[in-house]
Amino acid sequence: MATIIHEKQDLTYLKWSHIRSSSGTAGTFLKATSTLGGKKTYYKLSNFDPVKGVIGHECINEIIVDRLLTLLGIDHLEYELISADIEIEGQIFSTYLCASKDFKKAGESKIALDDFYRTNSNPGESHYNFCKRMGWQKYIDTMIVIDFLILNRDRHGANIEILRNARAHTIEPAPYFDHGVSLLYSCMSDEEAASFDLLADKPCNNFIGSFSCYDNLNLIGDTKPLKYKLTESDKKIIFEGLDKVLSKKFISKIWEMIYERYKVYENL
Repeated sequence: MATIIHEKQDLTYLKWSHIRSSSGTAGTFLKATSTLGGKKTYYKLSNFDPVKGVIGHECINEIIVDRLLTLLGIDHLEYELISADIEIEGQIFSTYLCASKDFKKAGESKIALDDFYRTNSNPGESHYNFCKRMGWQKYIDTMIVIDFLILNRDRHGANIEILRNARAHTIEPAPYFDHGVSLLYSCMSDEEAASFDLLADKPCNNFIGSFSCYDNLNLIGDTKPLKYKLTESDKKIIFEGLDKVLSKKFISKIWEMIYERYKVYENL
């Protein structure tokens, strides 16, 4: 289960750079890396404003979705949420950020699915059918459901990665990752959260299927890739410790969003 470190850490030594974005999503997202004992750690910030500092809560979304996927028994990249001081262009900011490890194992290399598709697909083959032919239908069907539950706005072709192991002769999708631009990420106040339409089918930058997360559920037919049954009691597990970084309104609204969308999925 994703952990939260509330005790403030000094991470002012990190050097931040922009994350590549192909979603058209407004905002500035910064990333950094550090290596200790030969192990690399990846850090990323929520939406950053040079004057106001960190104004988004995408990193908190990563923790929420991390915990949701853990409950659902779905393999994914694990994140830590860390309270830290950071330095950007000579200014010190206090914020919560995300940290994760490299999911590649020894001997593995990775490639974005959109690049892999371009070099290996048949003429006229859809992104979904290509993944089916590669033997990844269960992975993609599960991803489609996840993205509907959290209204993931940014599942572009580089947010799905393929791991290749030359020694083991395997090619398979990486664990699911990068879910920050989801849920109520666009809401900057309790008032905006309160008025957010939880079941609205907003345009999403999907590599698989259409730009509608709801319409994409048609791709999976009668398949029910989720085996765990989500219940009201799971709210406590998902949001444990987040009351220090999210308002009651956001917590209530995000849970309502996940659970109402889950019920839509269950009733298909």
